[in-house]
Amino acid sequence: MLVQECLTLSAARLPEKTALVCGDQRFTYRELDAMSDRLGHALVRDGVTRGDRVALHLPNSLEAVVGLFAALKAGACFVFVNPSTRPDKLKYILNNCRARALLAPGRAWSGELRDLPRDCPSLRCGVRCGPDGPNPPPDLASFQAIQAEGPVAPLPRVNIDLDLACLVYTSGSTGEPKGVMCDHDNVQFASAAIMTYLGSREDDIVLCALPLSFDYGLYQLLMTFRAGGTLVLERGFTFPALILQRIQEERVTGFPGVPTLFAMLLRMDRSGFDLDSLRYLTNTAAALGPAQILALRAAFPRATLFSMYGLTETKRTLYLPPDQLEARPGSVGIAIPGTEVWIEDEAGQRLGPGATGELVVRGRHVMRGYWEAPEATALRFRPGPIPGERLCYSGDLFRMDADGYFYFISRRDDIIKSRGEKVAPREVENALQLLPGVSAAVIGVPDPMEGQAIKAFIVAHGAPVTEAQVRAHCRATLEDFMVPKYIAFLDELPLTSSGKVSKLGLR
Repeated sequence: MLVQECLTLSAARLPEKTALVCGDQRFTYRELDAMSDRLGHALVRDGVTRGDRVALHLPNSLEAVVGLFAALKAGACFVFVNPSTRPDKLKYILNNCRARALLAPGRAWSGELRDLPRDCPSLRCGVRCGPDGPNPPPDLASFQAIQAEGPVAPLPRVNIDLDLACLVYTSGSTGEPKGVMCDHDNVQFASAAIMTYLGSREDDIVLCALPLSFDYGLYQLLMTFRAGGTLVLERGFTFPALILQRIQEERVTGFPGVPTLFAMLLRMDRSGFDLDSLRYLTNTAAALGPAQILALRAAFPRATLFSMYGLTETKRTLYLPPDQLEARPGSVGIAIPGTEVWIEDEAGQRLGPGATGELVVRGRHVMRGYWEAPEATALRFRPGPIPGERLCYSGDLFRMDADGYFYFISRRDDIIKSRGEKVAPREVENALQLLPGVSAAVIGVPDPMEGQAIKAFIVAHGAPVTEAQVRAHCRATLEDFMVPKYIAFLDELPLTSSGKVSKLGLR
C-alpha cells in the first residue's frame, strides 16, 4: 500500500464524507482527491518525475495537504519544511535534497524567496499558494489557477512500497539538518501500528494543531485519512482557548499534544467548554511528568491518555498502555505492535532490568537512513539479524523494569527537544557568537511547559551586552522555537580537561 492510498482508497469508499476542516472551510474526500490529481498533473507537466523531491514550505493549510498527495501521485517524494524556517536554512535543505519543485506562500515568492531559483539550481518549478505579494513571479503557477482547471484523469501508479515517500529533516549535533529517508512501507507500517493501539475508527474526528512539518503532526493527517475519519487542521496552538472551542464545536474525539500545549490547557479555566466528545489524548516529543499525567486524567476523565516515545528515525517506538498509567507513570512503555526493542551497553551486550544503556529498535518502521549521509547513517542504522535488515540505535539512554517497561533517562548527545522541535545547541551557539565579543554555550533544562527549555550562558569579552540585546538578536537570526527561554551571564565558561566547554559543569 502506498501512502497516497490513504486518500484515494477513502475517497473511493467515502467520497462525500468531510475529510478536512481548515478554518471555516470543509472538504470531502472526493474534493481532495480531485484537487491532488490536478496539482499532480501540473507537477508532471513541469518536469517532476518518479523519485524527484517536492518541497512544501507551507503552514498547516489546504495547500499543504493537497500538495503532499499531489507530490506522491506524481511519483515524487515530499519534503515538508517548517514555514518559520529562515531562507538560508531553506536553501540548504533544497540544495541538499536537490528539490525539483517548491510549494510556498505567494507572499514569500514575491519577497524573500524571489531569488530562490537562482540559488537552488535543481528547482524547475514552483507553485504560489494563497494570496500573492506585489509583483508575483510570472513564471510560477498559482495553486488557485491550477485548481480552476477542468477535471483530470487519475495519474497512473508509478511507485512501489520500497520507493521513498518523504524526507523528514531533523537537526543533528552539528546543527546541519539531516534528511531521514522514509519509504512508503516504513510510513504505512508505522501508521498501522499506531492506529492499532489507538483503536482508530472511521468516526474519529482528530484535531491537529501540530505543524505538518513535524512528523507527529504529519502522521495525524495520514492516519486519519487512512481510517476514513475527519481531520480538523489548525495553524498552531498560540491561542489555546480557540483549541478548546474547536474541540467543542467539531465534537473532536482525538487530540494529539505535546507537554507545552497540555501545560497551557491545564492552567486554563475549562469549565465553559463541553469536551466530553474526546475519546483519547496522545503525547510525545517530550515525556509527561507523573504530576502532569495525573492532572490530565483528572481534567479529561472521559479521554484515554497515551504517553509515547519516538524519534524521527523510527517514527513511533514505545507507548504506555493506558491501564499502566497509574502503576508506571514514569514509563514510556513497551514496543509498538509488530516491533522489538532492547537496551545495549557500549560493548553491544544486551542489558537486563535495572541497567542503563542505549535503546535499540527493530522493525519495519526503522527508516532507510539519512539522505546522502553514509557516515551518519552507518552510526545510527546498523545491521540486524536478517541479511539486509537495519536496526536503529536511538542515541537515547533507557532502563527497563522487571516487567519489560522502559524508562527514558537522557539523550546520549545534547540535542534539545523543546516545544516538540529538535534544537541543535551548536546552531543556537553559532547565532549567539555573531554578537561581537561574545562566547556562548547552550543546554536544555527541564521545563513543565516546553519539555526542555533552551538556556544560554553568555560571556561578553568586549562591550557589555544586555539580556534584551541577546533576545532581540536571537529573534532576528533564529526560528522562534530556538530562541533561549533563559539567559545567564558568566565571567567564563567551564572547560573540560581537553579544553572543551563542559556542559556538565553548566548543568
